Amino acid sequence: MAERLVDVLNRGGNVLHTYPITLGEEANDADYAAKALAAAANGRLVPDDELGDLTARIHSSRGGALAGADDLVAGDSETRLGLEQSVRERAYLLWEQDGTPDGRADDYWHQALDEHLRARAYVLWEQAGRPEGGADHYWGQVTEFQSQ
Repeated sequence: MAERLVDVLNRGGNVLHTYPITLGEEANDADYAAKALAAAANGRLVPDDELGDLTARIHSSRGGALAGADDLVAGDSETRLGLEQSVRERAYLLWEQDGTPDGRADDYWHQALDEHLRARAYVLWEQAGRPEGGADHYWGQVTEFQSQ
């Protein structure tokens, strides 16, 4: 198995994220790029309608190929754009369920955001093994992410 870093770029050519990709020894650059694009889609790096605009390339720096460091992002990670898209979709669903009332967009947005953050904090707490007293830590972590 060989690991390589792969940059995922937006339409403007800006690197959005660099993924460490591990594939078999016979894999080529296109295989690494395809896996990085799949990771970007799974990690909600951009909204679904922008996935087609993403490209990938093998990462290199002035000093050559880099080894991975602490920049590893889990496949279930969430980006700022992914958060906004999820909240937008949930708020719309809540609004529709209430019969599409006028003038309450902010109410539905805040309700959807609260639901999403609570669900995300719960998942993180569960993934950590449900540590005693850890719920507040994960709630703080997701609300800090949201406020950035």
